[in-house]
Amino acid sequence: MSRFEGQVAIITGGALGIGGATARKLASEGASVFIADINDEAAAANVERIREAGGTAASSHVDVSVSEDITRMVNEAVDLYGRLDILVQNAFGVIDGVSIIQGTALTVEEDGWDYGIDVLLKALYLGAKHAIPHMRAGGGGNIVNLASVHSFLQEPGMLVYEAGKAGVVGMTRQMATDFGPNGIRVNAIAPGHIVGEGLAKMWEKNPSGHEFFADQYPLRRTGTPDDIANGIAFLCSADASFITGHTLAIDGGLTVQLQEMFGARQAEYIRAHPDTIIPGAAADRDSV
Repeated sequence: MSRFEGQVAIITGGALGIGGATARKLASEGASVFIADINDEAAAANVERIREAGGTAASSHVDVSVSEDITRMVNEAVDLYGRLDILVQNAFGVIDGVSIIQGTALTVEEDGWDYGIDVLLKALYLGAKHAIPHMRAGGGGNIVNLASVHSFLQEPGMLVYEAGKAGVVGMTRQMATDFGPNGIRVNAIAPGHIVGEGLAKMWEKNPSGHEFFADQYPLRRTGTPDDIANGIAFLCSADASFITGHTLAIDGGLTVQLQEMFGARQAEYIRAHPDTIIPGAAADRDSV
């Protein structure tokens, strides 16, 4: 029997990238998948892809920065499939959603802070708030929140994103403590640099920059959405039945390397590849 036969999963941001791959992975192993996304066209295409492969899927237009959308999302999924077992809280457009939240404590506008925290943290609280009663009624369930290597390693000029992703780790641990007695496990994933559809287009225009990013990782490659989807499926499965409150780094080893030698190796890379285009480097220099 497939690992998720008879289970129902909601994936926020389930149209493309990590969310898209996760929806396909869970559906391929028997789950009935509900894709919540603001990109209706891409969500519909992923639903069709899942159905063509023999899976069960549906989608709905959901903006996780709007609390009413999150309430409706959970209700629609339960009305459609009759239960809820898995909630993967992934939605956040790194490419589309990052500009409003970029900056330091001096430069981020208050509305940028509010938007970022709404999407990165409040949405996860609300998703759990509405999902957990259904999971509890069904005897248990799994929530996986998307954290980041940015939960642990900080980037200049990214106050809101770093605060939000660090908060995901704390929220995950706290929810695991609260709802473990109900058979509900709450874990997080901390991805490294994952090249989904959007980033793939960017790197196609800058292959030397992509090689520079890949060289930063002990495995000497960046990640794929399937790398993360596989980890999420593991955490939601019975194979991980004694794991809760954990943040699993799927980062090609990025967060385990000593920075002094890492920096020296990067300098050597640039000396050997002087034409490398480094995204954000000019902007970083301007902000110093």
